[in-house]
Amino acid sequence: MTGTPQPAPTPHAEEHQPTQATQAARMDPHHPHDLVGIGIGPFNLSLAALADGVPGGLDAAFYEQRPTFCWHPGQLIEGTTLQVPFLADLVTLADPTSPWSFLNYLRSRDRLYPFYFAERFHTHRAEYDAYCRWVSGHLPTLHFGHQVDAVRWNAERDVFEVDYTQLDQTGEAEALGRTHTRHLVLGVGTEPYIPDPLRPLAEQPAVPVIHSADYLHHRERLLAAEHITVIGSGQSGAEIFLDLLRTRPTGAEKIHWLTRTEAFAPMEYSKLGLEHFTPDYTRYFHALPEHVRSDLVPRQWQLHKGIDTDTIAAIHDELYRRTLHGGWPDAVLTPGVRVRTAGRLATTKVELHLEHIQQGTRDRLTTDAVILATGYRERPLDRILAGLDPYMRRDSHDRPRIDAHYRLVLDPSVTGSIYVQNAETHTHGVGAPDLGLAAWRSATILNHLTGKEPYPLPRRTAFTTFGLERHEAPGIPSQTPLHTPRNR
Repeated sequence: MTGTPQPAPTPHAEEHQPTQATQAARMDPHHPHDLVGIGIGPFNLSLAALADGVPGGLDAAFYEQRPTFCWHPGQLIEGTTLQVPFLADLVTLADPTSPWSFLNYLRSRDRLYPFYFAERFHTHRAEYDAYCRWVSGHLPTLHFGHQVDAVRWNAERDVFEVDYTQLDQTGEAEALGRTHTRHLVLGVGTEPYIPDPLRPLAEQPAVPVIHSADYLHHRERLLAAEHITVIGSGQSGAEIFLDLLRTRPTGAEKIHWLTRTEAFAPMEYSKLGLEHFTPDYTRYFHALPEHVRSDLVPRQWQLHKGIDTDTIAAIHDELYRRTLHGGWPDAVLTPGVRVRTAGRLATTKVELHLEHIQQGTRDRLTTDAVILATGYRERPLDRILAGLDPYMRRDSHDRPRIDAHYRLVLDPSVTGSIYVQNAETHTHGVGAPDLGLAAWRSATILNHLTGKEPYPLPRRTAFTTFGLERHEAPGIPSQTPLHTPRNR
């Protein structure tokens, strides 16, 4: 194949072409968009891809401060795979006929048969990243190198004002701009979580104390360290421990792997357990009382923070291989441990003060490098939405209230809607960051925003009935017109 691969059109592509009115509106800088997206990660990319297929067209624009799309570049360790099947791409579970499906990506690369014979239900992470970059390179509604600075509600025009800074390739400010929109969708993603005891060290360059998000960027420096400590027992921690282990000499591995959890536990991956990542469970969870939801999420950590069983097996196999000629590997794996405090020792080492939670015992560990596989936290919305704070409604924990359509609950005087993606774990459950619900959530947002049903959604998605009350399978809720969805 030559040239830039193009997506194959859908059988009814003419139905999805923008109307002349929509095209004219896009050319008018004073005409408000139907939708502006802030942030371009997988979830807003999913929304942009499905918005591209809305019949009659949708005047949308998505802004991202990074110069190009990239998905966890510091964690694309060779050989690692997604923990969801390839069907959990940007669009398929809402529209299998979309030109932006993973299978169409393979087709555009002339790789359908190799994928077919590979028999891979779970794709490589690097391949998922490449697929997303392919989609992002073809959608005209995406604007990279645009940093959104502020959002305000203009009551006179019934629109949101969005101020942004256009950045050059080096990240320096190039120009200021403003756009208007009837509705917003926030997909600003999550940010690496660094525990307080280790935060001062992570901010110092002398000793490598890095988050797993930056692992590959520092891998060569980390491999040169005499002793390495990995903190955190999720999938990222396991993959990094395995990658380090494979590079160290037998009998002189000098790796510690520590975690607060009670065990290096497998992720719940039974077929009925996976039904916690269905729209049915999301609806059930959203209907629970606030205090029940708040108590439930921490107890469900093994649904999404455990380790893939294949990775656990690979770690055990590697450790076992190192005992074949006698002796044990110099690798210490200890669950149930928390870091009380930490500090520099001399100029090149770190001293960790540890406490075993069950024993109540304490110890010290000296190490040359620390990798924090301590997960992510939802990025606060307050900075971008500071101008809208008087309109926002919050729960008893001062968290934004979010309705079943993924909208922030705002004062009724605000006629526009602000939708959120991956900022709603407290209202929608552990499926919020799951790629398998991306297309369904995007379709839900588009169905509500347009007041139509461009993407018919399934009435039932799980064999499990999560509550005692018996209801008919939920259908598509009645919608309000495109320009007047209101917050309740």
